Amino acid sequence: MDPGRRAMLEGRAPRGRDITSPRRDETNRITKPQRPAGNSGSRPYRNNQSLEDEQSKKWVAEEDNFVLKQAKKKADIRVKEGRAKPIDWLAVILRVIDPDRDLLDADEEEVQLDVVDPEGVFEGLNDAQLGELETDINSYIALEKNKKNQDYWKTMQIICNDRRQKLKPLGPDERAVSSVAADVDKLLGPKTYEQLESLEGQIRAKLRSNEPIDTDYWEQLLKSLLIWKAKAKLKKVYQSVLDARLDALRKEQQEDAEGVQKKLQELLSGPTPVVEEGSDRPNSIAAQTPRRQPHFVYSDKHDPEPLLKLRTEDKSGDIIDESDFLKKVVAERRKVLKLGYVPSRPLGSEKSMPSSVSKPSTSISNAPPGTQRFSAVVTEDFSQATKALYDREVARGVNENEEIFAAEESLTTTSAPQWADKYRPRKPRYFNRVQMGYEWNKYNQTHYDHDNPPPKVVQGYKFNIFYPDLIDKAKAPTFRIIREHGRKRGESFAAAGEEDTCLIRFIAGPPYEDIAFRIVDKEWDYSAKRDRGFRSSFDKGILQLHFQFKKIYYRK
Repeated sequence: MDPGRRAMLEGRAPRGRDITSPRRDETNRITKPQRPAGNSGSRPYRNNQSLEDEQSKKWVAEEDNFVLKQAKKKADIRVKEGRAKPIDWLAVILRVIDPDRDLLDADEEEVQLDVVDPEGVFEGLNDAQLGELETDINSYIALEKNKKNQDYWKTMQIICNDRRQKLKPLGPDERAVSSVAADVDKLLGPKTYEQLESLEGQIRAKLRSNEPIDTDYWEQLLKSLLIWKAKAKLKKVYQSVLDARLDALRKEQQEDAEGVQKKLQELLSGPTPVVEEGSDRPNSIAAQTPRRQPHFVYSDKHDPEPLLKLRTEDKSGDIIDESDFLKKVVAERRKVLKLGYVPSRPLGSEKSMPSSVSKPSTSISNAPPGTQRFSAVVTEDFSQATKALYDREVARGVNENEEIFAAEESLTTTSAPQWADKYRPRKPRYFNRVQMGYEWNKYNQTHYDHDNPPPKVVQGYKFNIFYPDLIDKAKAPTFRIIREHGRKRGESFAAAGEEDTCLIRFIAGPPYEDIAFRIVDKEWDYSAKRDRGFRSSFDKGILQLHFQFKKIYYRK
């Protein structure tokens, strides 16, 4: 290279400048110096890029929030229409205590939504259903932004994983661990969430220490503790849901009571004198003016009956002591408790329910798998005639030796009945009782007495099934006994100390589906004696089948 050109590129004056060499020109240099460039040119580009990134993140967050709201709304709709999946029940539970819930978007029918124990949602699900549920739970975890809601779904995830692990076959190492699992569950089960948290800290501290310990045991104990901790947290969530529902109902009842009280005060206060505008009448005089009460027409029906005067129908009643009466009241209350909790149906609920709910589906098998135990029996007969018959039977209550019997068995049908295209199939309602008592056989007479009685056994059944809307009323419903596994009448496959059972299936015509119950398989007593009380009749839309088992008498 020319020395002058090299000197120019290096930024120094040439030693001897050749006239043919390029002249150094500061304004028009051949090669620009390699100096660090400033950021003034790229700064606007970077600012625009950051704004676009923030806007994109905002759009993604809004889209996730929209998808989350739609998922919760779909869960509410499926629960109302009786076709809920397991994930829908978990979403409805969270809706009641959701801190991010939009109060302006609150549904008026939310109080009518059923809320189940969240731990019971996992009962009866197989591995495929639990896998699908776990996928849905992961979707909620990804969409939720609220930490409290995320903790709720992570708790569900822990329980779901535990259920799936229990369904898998155990290996040799896991069998050894499972041998002490019952003792661990017995230890951790009764503890509260706070106690489990404290115990978790102690176990983690022991694992971090340098003490010579059985690491496998303590790690397995920690794993079990985390599962029980999730269950305890779930119980707290469910209790908070129940408390929120109870507070809402109390508030609603208080508002209704205040409204009624206000109306009564307005009714009893009567018209007040009107003071003309500009009148100089003092307020004290106006306050002293008595209010005119409304005039009521007197009627003796509003007066209570004299206590010293007995009604004609009361004269034939039994005279009992107060203590005996209170004992009887306690016994009646126990009977009510046996009926279970029956929530009162709010007034006007039929109008507020969507049209899709008022039209029950044709079969309960349409409900998603694993949710039949929570889904309302949409094929059940809710007609006014059935309700009247049912209420009348419930009002009779149960006797001291009776209990409510509802051991209904699900029937697997491959095809719909032939009349399904003409009539909507419905499941009949029923109110059944099981008769319990003591069996004083030779063994029980030897080992028990009346002060220390033996365990009660089933002595009979009283089936009351309602068919008020039967199309062919001339054809009475029938029943059939089904013995499984090829067992015949009189044979016994049960183990020692147990009793054989069978299915009794009630069959009626359209529009009613068949219904079955599992009962003890013993020989019936068909005698018409009053104390035995066999009855098999169909009258006024009620199929009654009352029977007791034959008593076995032992010769001395």
